[in-house]
Amino acid sequence: MSTLLTAEEARKLLDAAINGNLPDERGRFGPFGGRYVSETLVPAFDRLEAGVKEHLHSSSFKAELQKELREWVGRPTALSFAPRLSEAWGAEVWIKREDLAHTGAHKINNAIGQALLAKRIGAKRVIAETGAGQHGVASAAACARVGLPCRVFMGAVDMERQAPNVDRIRRLGAEVIAVETGDKTLRAAIDEAMREWVTDPDGIYYLLGSAVGAHPYPYLVRELQSVIGAEARQQMLDQAGGLPDAAFACVGGGSNAIGLFYPLIGDDIELIGVEAGGIGDGLGENAATLATGTPGVLQGSYTIILQDDDGQVQETQSISAGLDYSGVGPEHALLQATGRVKYISARDNEALEALEELCAMEGMLTALETSHAFAAAREYAKQNPGKRILIGNSGRGDKDMPTLTKYPARIR
Repeated sequence: MSTLLTAEEARKLLDAAINGNLPDERGRFGPFGGRYVSETLVPAFDRLEAGVKEHLHSSSFKAELQKELREWVGRPTALSFAPRLSEAWGAEVWIKREDLAHTGAHKINNAIGQALLAKRIGAKRVIAETGAGQHGVASAAACARVGLPCRVFMGAVDMERQAPNVDRIRRLGAEVIAVETGDKTLRAAIDEAMREWVTDPDGIYYLLGSAVGAHPYPYLVRELQSVIGAEARQQMLDQAGGLPDAAFACVGGGSNAIGLFYPLIGDDIELIGVEAGGIGDGLGENAATLATGTPGVLQGSYTIILQDDDGQVQETQSISAGLDYSGVGPEHALLQATGRVKYISARDNEALEALEELCAMEGMLTALETSHAFAAAREYAKQNPGKRILIGNSGRGDKDMPTLTKYPARIR
């Protein structure tokens, strides 16, 4: 995608990103982002943008959010050295433990922030979408915390493979709406949530779960998730004695990855995002958007998407529900175009192998999403012995047990 930018344009945009000057006033990250929405939703987006400008960086909102992150979410999350993986890989491996946050994943950082924002701008109820179910769980928990009713849209395919999280969402007081249209996964759930929002744009707050969609969502989610990288950076200095040589995160829509990467983009660190390579390289066999996609508009944003020659958005394939998405956040598209972040992919079988290795060697059952990052980090370590590696562990793998039971662990 670097052909979208000249070398001079890439340099200027990267400088702007490092200095916190993106998105611009139009909600664009260079050529990407913006707002492509129906006229009926323009007032809702304007209201949201005004609320973000008024509250997100106000001292009172930040104090309220920090209190919830500290006392309810359990931040800061730990940074764990992985001694056995380090020995096996020939590298120094550190893991940022978002699996230890309340509800078991990074999604809670964004959910509680947006739920507090929804209260401040006078929303009467909240809707959300979810793929792997963790954003649904986080949204249900956050809405219970602030006292707002919540409805979660989830693709029927994802409901089957993420059954434990469906039950958790309901037990936390939210309603789960099965989406039977489209590909019945995350993209269809987002589409259905947008249709619901149109019915009552003044009373509904749409709590979007990833750094995707129309402005200001990519910016808002990035700001709320950047706590991951800010903590990890300081923890690496305190515990490891220096910054990592490379940092890895899985990428679907891209919220946990941008949360880890954004505070590190000005440092001399290799940043590597890992997409779902699925079962093959063909269209529809993976969810490797940045590796194989082309520019286009998806769900309100101009970004890189998986589409055919006629511009039809394609269905995806991944063993991981959370990476099974046909697009990616516009800031990731820019970071690839500038060359600041390298995006690669890992296949389903590689992710499963990495998950099993992590379980056996470090006693951590990670999510299938993060397993892709571990798979790529292992290959990097083989090619770059002795490096210090940071891996963003986006969540725990309890939710994936219905899938994992189909792949029995090897007897050791």
